[in-house]
Amino acid sequence: MKAGVHMITLKSKREIELMAESGSLLADVHIHLRDFIKPGITSWDIEVFVRQYIESHGGIAAQIGFEGYKYATCISVNDEICHGFPKKQVLKSGDLVKVDMCVNLNGAISDSCWAYVVGASTPEVDNLMAVTKKALYLGIEQAQVGNRTGDIGHAIQAYVEAQGYSVVRDFIAHGIGPSIHEEPFFAHYGTPGKGVRLREGMVITIEPMVNVGDGQVKMMSNGWEARTLDGSLSCQYEHSLAITKAGPLILTSQGEEGTY
Repeated sequence: MKAGVHMITLKSKREIELMAESGSLLADVHIHLRDFIKPGITSWDIEVFVRQYIESHGGIAAQIGFEGYKYATCISVNDEICHGFPKKQVLKSGDLVKVDMCVNLNGAISDSCWAYVVGASTPEVDNLMAVTKKALYLGIEQAQVGNRTGDIGHAIQAYVEAQGYSVVRDFIAHGIGPSIHEEPFFAHYGTPGKGVRLREGMVITIEPMVNVGDGQVKMMSNGWEARTLDGSLSCQYEHSLAITKAGPLILTSQGEEGTY
């Protein structure tokens, strides 16, 4: 049996509603982090805050124990691309911090990463964040019934590269629910009209990682953390979304985007 469409679980309207409730809790965590993240705290402080917030609101920090991962969050700073471990290292003004987490609420999973600048920003950081966030939403716009995963990847790649940045190719988007990583798996680059066809009831993440320099990756010895090979800044934004007849439904919305 070919991998792909046979392995994809289509969600019912009720399952999507439950995933949206999970996503709403996750979004609340990110909204609270806007004020929590400031110079002088550590990424370990973020980890403790996030885990306590999720658990005190009836959720489970779903990344703990996933494929042996030990933390509620992945916190990646500056040239760290993704899967950074929370640490006791103090964050300083101008640092670019990406906080990725998964929430299990009543059995429903959600997954979202958001980027924050610590203290005062710089034009370089502001522009990278703006381009990465727009790339996410351009990808989401392509998440329509009948489109293919290549349409999402192409929209992201074309925009990012036109801005002079690079898309990280080593880490990919995925289906979500009932587990954190499900079929389909797809890249944030690609060819329109190629890849898995999107169907009503699919729930996926879109999570572009964008580098100021080239897209090459250096893996750390712990097997999780990834950095840019050239030491340049990297940014990431991620939403979970459902494919519906009415268009993409963002399940981890913080209320800031237009409706699609």
